[in-house]
Amino acid sequence: MVEWKMNRETGVLDRMDERQLGYFFDVDDTLYDHLTPFRKAVEAVAGVNEAFPYEAAYHRMRYYSDLLSLELGGAGAMGTGSPMEEMRRSRFQLALAEFDIELSMEQAAAMQAAYIGCQYEIEMFAGARELIAELVRAGHVVGLITNGTGEHQMNKIRAMELDGLIPPAYQFVSGVVGWDKPDGRIFAHVNEVTGTLPANSYYVGDSWRNDVVGAVEAGWTVVWFNHRGTAPESEHQPHYTVKSYAEIAELLL
Repeated sequence: MVEWKMNRETGVLDRMDERQLGYFFDVDDTLYDHLTPFRKAVEAVAGVNEAFPYEAAYHRMRYYSDLLSLELGGAGAMGTGSPMEEMRRSRFQLALAEFDIELSMEQAAAMQAAYIGCQYEIEMFAGARELIAELVRAGHVVGLITNGTGEHQMNKIRAMELDGLIPPAYQFVSGVVGWDKPDGRIFAHVNEVTGTLPANSYYVGDSWRNDVVGAVEAGWTVVWFNHRGTAPESEHQPHYTVKSYAEIAELLL
């Protein structure tokens, strides 16, 4: 069956190329190690030692971040100001309380400040940039889909110097688009804008809830970047599970 999409510039229908492959990547903890700024922030404020279970605490922080963000209406609704700052403090308080560290509001604010302060000191995972560049050279549609506020996420993308590889029009930030993963509308929006079809779209991401669940339900092919060895959280089935960019490159290229 031939599918069509409306060209927003010309106002006419364009035929969608059924052969066009689209490769899309999550940002946080998929393109770069998101644990690094978390670890630095916890060390700076809580003064814990090497034995502290940073990875487990990090997962709980991301859990509360998603939960509290959803309660506030998602990244598109939060914007900036008090609700956003309170959410960012609370996620640290709730997560670390599970590890017997009680943070005052002042400590949580200091931890958030330290976290943001080093979040843009980004070093991409080995092989990530090379893979993206190779997919672009091969003529595929390549893009990013990430949850968060526009300015915050775009600062990370710029820190990784990805504008030269991925067109800004293919950088989809939930706070700008209006829907947070795993909402299927953000994946449908990406297909519409890029002229790709769900059946020919691949998504690489680390988050089970946001990336695996969201992309599977959108009808995309899902590559779960499970580099932290976490357990599935539902009955959804990623098409591929990998632990390194060497594996991802072997699969996609």
